[in-house]
Amino acid sequence: MRETPEELAELQALLDASLARSTSHLRSIITTERTLTAEQLTQALTGMCTLALSTVTAKGEPRVSGVDGHFLHGRWHFGTARTAAKARHLAARPAASVAHMRGEDLGVFTHGTVEVLNPHGGTPAAGWPELLAYVKDCYGADAFDWDNDVFYYRLQPRWMTVYASGITSRS
Repeated sequence: MRETPEELAELQALLDASLARSTSHLRSIITTERTLTAEQLTQALTGMCTLALSTVTAKGEPRVSGVDGHFLHGRWHFGTARTAAKARHLAARPAASVAHMRGEDLGVFTHGTVEVLNPHGGTPAAGWPELLAYVKDCYGADAFDWDNDVFYYRLQPRWMTVYASGITSRS
């Protein structure tokens, strides 16, 4: 867990507000007994988590693909090749959704806007040095040419909810 108390409080506020403004159908599924607190969530989302990433083409057509997700500081971080279609989609339309699911036990659903942490030829975003050290530790320092091969993104969430049935929940 890398979150500060302030980040945990912000994440908890987001989780609470997101669920409160969800439909009655979703609230009938994700109840207090079937969700996690921010602290529980950060403990559950350690290491690499496979994400289904949803982007939109120039024609407005949805696209979904898999990415390695890392939940750090209360935000999803993920990378892709600089030449990938999803990199073009996100450059033009930075709104994105991600879902992380572990069978029927855990589902984390997030909508927001991505920011590029390591723009090609540009100034790296805040947090990039820490994330770079983290991903080099995960994948190996020589796994990529980190400056030229991959884009890394941070998803700034505007909505996030968690379904949990097979792991310790709020109750």
